[in-house]
Amino acid sequence: MPCFRCGARQTDPVRGASPWRRGVRADHQVLICPGCQAGHGWADELDRCAACDSAALVCRLGEVECRDCGHTREAVRDDLVRAGAQGGAVDRDLSAEVAAALNRVLSRGPAG
Repeated sequence: MPCFRCGARQTDPVRGASPWRRGVRADHQVLICPGCQAGHGWADELDRCAACDSAALVCRLGEVECRDCGHTREAVRDDLVRAGAQGGAVDRDLSAEVAAALNRVLSRGPAG
């Protein structure tokens, strides 16, 4: 998953804690790269907990949970509706991205 602000991709992790941060934006899990974290305003673009106003949210299994207070709510997911309206364009984009990643990892030429 790329950084939601600049599109940078994570590289293979080194031992220890990751410098990348997680957040939720429009009820979707997002990552923030170290470069964007150094800038200002990125935290203002994230969703906030309705109970405690924290930005420490995670989205999993259709729920958004606050890591600070434990408040949970159902995630509003419209990506499936959009994918259907676009004729599966979202799925095709993901498939092409996965194929390119496998080719890089397996040192194969472009998929044909």
